[in-house]
Amino acid sequence: MAGRIWIGFLAVVAIAAGLFFLERPRTGLEIRELRAGPTPITLMQEPGADGPLVVIAHGFAGSRQLMAAYQLTLARAGYVTASFDFEGHGRNPVPMSGDVTSVDGTTRLLMDEMARVTDAVLAETGAEPRVALLGHSMASDIVVRQGVRDARVEAIVGISLFSQAVTEELPRNLLIVNGALEGMLRQEARRVMAAIGAEEGETAGTPGEGFARRAVAAPFVEHVGVLYSPTALAEARAWLDRSFGRSVTAAPVAAIGPAILLALLGVVLLARALGGALPEGRGPAQAAPGRFWIMAALPAAATPLLLAPFDTRFLPVLVADYLALHLAVYGALVLAVAAWAGTLPARRGWIWGLALAAYGLIAFGGVMDRYVASFFPVAGRIPIVAAILPGAILAMLADAVLLEAGRARLWRRWTARFLFLASLGIAMALDFERLFFLLIILPVILLFYLSFGLMGGWVGRRTGSVMAMGLGLGIILGWALGVTFPLFDPGA
Repeated sequence: MAGRIWIGFLAVVAIAAGLFFLERPRTGLEIRELRAGPTPITLMQEPGADGPLVVIAHGFAGSRQLMAAYQLTLARAGYVTASFDFEGHGRNPVPMSGDVTSVDGTTRLLMDEMARVTDAVLAETGAEPRVALLGHSMASDIVVRQGVRDARVEAIVGISLFSQAVTEELPRNLLIVNGALEGMLRQEARRVMAAIGAEEGETAGTPGEGFARRAVAAPFVEHVGVLYSPTALAEARAWLDRSFGRSVTAAPVAAIGPAILLALLGVVLLARALGGALPEGRGPAQAAPGRFWIMAALPAAATPLLLAPFDTRFLPVLVADYLALHLAVYGALVLAVAAWAGTLPARRGWIWGLALAAYGLIAFGGVMDRYVASFFPVAGRIPIVAAILPGAILAMLADAVLLEAGRARLWRRWTARFLFLASLGIAMALDFERLFFLLIILPVILLFYLSFGLMGGWVGRRTGSVMAMGLGLGIILGWALGVTFPLFDPGA
């Protein structure tokens, strides 16, 4: 009891401290919402700021929240800043469309959307018509191409940049920022700099005085960490200050990454304390080693082979339709083998599963939605969540069976989840052209296991209920996947 109270106390302190440090950079800023047609936009600026304007764009499967560290840093430096959700992403109700393989397809449509956002913000704020564009990953190509096309754009910052539109002459004012762990993208940045006789870490030309280009690597971070790196934030701000002839800002940047982790850690720890108050129950039967291997390996190998011959496209979301079927078939096969092995558990504890789902979606999801990425769906995503949900529940019930409601030995837990991920890898290898977007769910799955998976394991171990663990995690997984994948309608 005393240990549970202490854990709960530490969890509340972590949540409070994390939220304090997340809200502090917003203090004093004017923050408001507007739309450019259906595109949702968040404006941030110091009171009275009149520009220049910085338009900030997220990457594939991202949303405005992912770019908050850059927006807060630049808004506090006196810029008028605007972040937005691309079509198909976040709370934008319009799906992505066009040919994703053609510059004149999806790329051109996203460039047009960025132009509409720029026009709407300039009209709304009255900011001076001097513009900078900042984009991450997928959006780095969009900001380069749009920056070349739009004469108002005087500076471009590409985060994790790859764009075939970068030449020795264009764009004329470009900063490239990669994470030090982004090996392939750093090689591309070095190639771009070598073409003009410079190296990574050097600046060619002078920002704001004709041609200028620089490439830097933020230490110790990768494709997502670069969005929170103090080095990357400071480099972006300094580049724009020089580009617009402003004094280089020396104030601290909004490095909110540690605060996000602290708040989410607190939410997870609080689940540990609350889970300890649940009624204790006896766990499910343990499968013999041979039967465990059959339950874990056979469905993982069979599922992608069974689905490979079929056209699984039935949802207006990239590869989520395939994933819904993969989860369902995998889960059903594991449960069928469990029934054969005599380890199919009793159907008890569903109420604790619903409680786990509610806590995860409201507490963890609330922090995610405000500070990390869009987690609460627009109306158009509700059918997507509903379509994924049955398969997700089956898959997580299967996961709970293999993990014996969280009480299995460590090697069994690691083996079961590794084989599940390997199953998705086999599917991608069998049809890489169509399913390579499955790569985007790997961070989602890893975050899921590190956060919700821990919470589900604690509930399962305490109650001994496969149903509590599997149902709760299944609802959360279906929800998380339904709000992550971009809406896509190629014929729109």
